[in-house]
Amino acid sequence: VPRMSLTPHPVCLLCHLLLLLTALEIGVGAHSLCFDFAIKSWCRPGQPWCKAQGFMNTNLFLQYDSNSNMVKPVGLLGKKVNATSTCGELTQMLGEVGRNLWMLLLDIKPQIKTSGPSTLQAEMFCQHEAERCTGASWQFAINREQSLLFDVMNMTWTAINHEASKIKETWKKDRGLEKYFRKLSMGDCNHWLGEFSEHWEVMPEPT
Repeated sequence: VPRMSLTPHPVCLLCHLLLLLTALEIGVGAHSLCFDFAIKSWCRPGQPWCKAQGFMNTNLFLQYDSNSNMVKPVGLLGKKVNATSTCGELTQMLGEVGRNLWMLLLDIKPQIKTSGPSTLQAEMFCQHEAERCTGASWQFAINREQSLLFDVMNMTWTAINHEASKIKETWKKDRGLEKYFRKLSMGDCNHWLGEFSEHWEVMPEPT
């Protein structure tokens, strides 16, 4: 299944590397869940301004876009999730987060140097082991450049490049935004990870 069209995707690659490193540290019993959002400040009629993908243990299992406002299952896990009531909750969450990220992009657009539409890529990540959350973070790329990392476990922001420093300070001062990101990654994401892990455990090994 092809990945999201906005490539290369530095945020996604960095997140997957972190997933692998963390998994080595805490053992094979850990599971991870990522939701990867790609937002455009504007696009041509008929094109989605928001695309999203979901990964369970780095395996793609769902896709979403703002045009259809529907979740498309991918693979066996995606089909299992699609058959549950959780699918409706996921669709609502993906749409809501997409709209909120779009508003954030519009707010920071004056600070972004670009001749075309601005883009924001955001990846929400959570991980748990033994039924407890062992990792949660958000990573952001602005115009495909790695920009910000928000470690939800420690509530700390890191600007990856100089251009993102002002945006970091703005978002860091917004306690409501921090609480929102924390609720999503440590609350909703971790809750769904627990549910999806049950399906994952009974899935046949890939051949």
